[in-house]
Amino acid sequence: MIRLIKQTFEPISHFGILSFLVSVVCLITFGCQSKQAETKEVAKTKTEIPQKSTNIKKDNTKKILFFGDSLTAGYQLDEADAFPSLIQDTIDALGLDYEVINAGLSGETTSGGVNRIDWVLNQEIDVFVLELGANDALRGLDADLSKQNLAKILDQVKSTYPQAKLIIAGMMAPPNLGEEYASKFNPIFAQLANEYSAGLIPFLLDGVAAIPELNLPDGKHPNANGQKIVRDNVWKVLQDFL
Repeated sequence: MIRLIKQTFEPISHFGILSFLVSVVCLITFGCQSKQAETKEVAKTKTEIPQKSTNIKKDNTKKILFFGDSLTAGYQLDEADAFPSLIQDTIDALGLDYEVINAGLSGETTSGGVNRIDWVLNQEIDVFVLELGANDALRGLDADLSKQNLAKILDQVKSTYPQAKLIIAGMMAPPNLGEEYASKFNPIFAQLANEYSAGLIPFLLDGVAAIPELNLPDGKHPNANGQKIVRDNVWKVLQDFL
C-alpha cells in the first residue's frame, strides 16, 4: 500500500506533497482517536454486563430408596401401580418433602443385591428400605447365606450414609419348602432389624400372598389391587421414619 501511494504521487509539487502528508497525518490521528473511543466504549460495555450469580439453590428434598426385586419393581405392572409409586402419592398428598426412588430389579437375589448396592448408592439417601430374599427362598438357597448377604448390604449403606434410616421388609418361605427351611429363613429379617436398629415390616405380602384375586396369574406377584395392600403394609412402618 505504501509503495502504491509513492508511485502515484511522485509527479506532484513539493507543496502538494506537503499538503498530502498533512492530510494523511490527520486521517491517521483521527483514526487512532476513533479507535481509542471505540475501545473505551467496548470496555465500558463489558464492565456493565451483569455477573452470573453463584448463589445456586440446592435440592433439599430427602430421598427414600426402595432396594428390592420384582415385588418392588412392580412386575408386569405400570410403574405408577407399583407400591413405591403409591407411597410417593401418599407422601405428596401429605405435603412431605420426600422423593421415592424405585431400585427394584426383577429376579434379584440377595447375592445380586450385594453386587449392585455400590452402584445404587451413587446418590445420597435418607431412608433405605431393603426388600430382598423372596427369590432366595423360591430357589431354596441357604438361609444363613441370605442373611449374610443382607447384612453386607446394610453394612454398605451404613458405611456410605451413616445418617440413613433403615427399614427391612420381612419375607416368608413358601410352604412347599417345609417347616425346617422356614424355621431358618423366616426369622432372619427380624434378627437383622434388631441387629441394625432398623424398622421391620413383618411380612411385606401380608394380606396379599395366596389370595388369587390380589395376584397376577402366576400367583406370586401382586396385581394393582394387591400393590395397594402392600403399600399399606409398608406405610404403617415407614411413616414413623419420615
